[in-house]
Amino acid sequence: MPAGDIDLIVKNAIVVTADRDRRVLDDSGVAVVDARLAGVMSSAELRPMEERARRIVDGSGMILMPGLINTHCHAGDSLFRGLVEDLPLEAWLQTVWKAEGAILNAETSRLGSVLGFAELLLSGVTTVMDMFWFPDETVKAARAVGLRVATGAIFFDPPGMNRLNTEQRIAEAETFCENYASADDVLPSVMPHGTYTVSPENLKKARQIADRHEALYSTHAAETQAEQADIQARYGRSVIRHLDHFGQLDGRTVLAHCVHIDDEEIDILARRQVTVSHNPVSNLKLGSGIARVPDMLDAGVRVTLGTDGAISGNDLDMWLALRLAAMLHKGANQKADAVSTTQALDMITRNGAEALGAGGQIGSLEPGKYADMILIDVRRPHAIPMFDPVTHLVYSTAKSDVRHVFLSGEQVVRDGALTRIDLTDTIAGVEALVPRIAASIG
Repeated sequence: MPAGDIDLIVKNAIVVTADRDRRVLDDSGVAVVDARLAGVMSSAELRPMEERARRIVDGSGMILMPGLINTHCHAGDSLFRGLVEDLPLEAWLQTVWKAEGAILNAETSRLGSVLGFAELLLSGVTTVMDMFWFPDETVKAARAVGLRVATGAIFFDPPGMNRLNTEQRIAEAETFCENYASADDVLPSVMPHGTYTVSPENLKKARQIADRHEALYSTHAAETQAEQADIQARYGRSVIRHLDHFGQLDGRTVLAHCVHIDDEEIDILARRQVTVSHNPVSNLKLGSGIARVPDMLDAGVRVTLGTDGAISGNDLDMWLALRLAAMLHKGANQKADAVSTTQALDMITRNGAEALGAGGQIGSLEPGKYADMILIDVRRPHAIPMFDPVTHLVYSTAKSDVRHVFLSGEQVVRDGALTRIDLTDTIAGVEALVPRIAASIG
């Protein structure tokens, strides 16, 4: 290979590959060529290749791992962080929708999404499944900041914040899937809000579009007991059975929450190969409950992690979600091995990639995959001593430990700062909205 044919080498790191064998490699690194990983190897093996590299990053004192994958978020709702407190989901939503209705349009949605995506990227998230009202603006925001996004049109029987009728929503969903079918940084999705806001007829229409375009399909499901009671009263079935009855469940389906489900519903999820996005922070903060994650894992359900929106959890911290996912179920089940460290780390790496139909492209550090990766500083007091890097990632890492982030080999965070965008105008724009936001629920 000629000189300069390697775009990037990262060396001297502890590499947590998150591959099928969950290999952890001391004093190792990666070589990147044309946005993809050309090799994962020891620093000694990389050394003869250094003269051919355009750039070399020293990972000494750091863990190199895949970028995190967040499978449920509403980044644009960062505009409303901390606005609505101490309410259960149903009452909380009524206030949230009032504020969103007064404030949101294409411009403000993009503003909030840039803010939310910046928070995610700075903390090491490189791919996010995001549900919000103006999907084209979501894509623009993600590209401005520098991460991959799975998103698409929302289905919602009322006009919603983008004030569309059903036919307009259908057209938007079709157009979005067509426009982004070949994009490597966008994973087209169809996103009904939930069974309590979308009729069976419109659920079926949304599903047909997803099937026609082989798009992802995501909705909120079984988040609260009140939701379950509502759907049972309306349709005579629980939420998961309702979705299954109308053909909504398969391997491209990502269900957010699934807190209140029974044994048979867990079996349905496993049989249909559905992904569950576990959102422990918002489930706890809204008093929704604790999902049966160990039971889902035992049944073979793919479980991933989401932050939900900053309006329900007050930040978009995947490391907090990870730690809760690992610890919460130990206490709730009085079983110290209810969720293992490996199972927890899988939720934010390889499981997340498989959920988004991108297991061959992202989610682990392996040759041929996109060079989506992060370097985490482990020279800080709370990281020493470190006997096991995986244990450290699950239980000790903070979002402030993320030092460098790469998307397809491009460094999009350097020394804790974004490289594609200056947030000065974004922050000023959000701050300027604060009086209107506060007045919207007054």
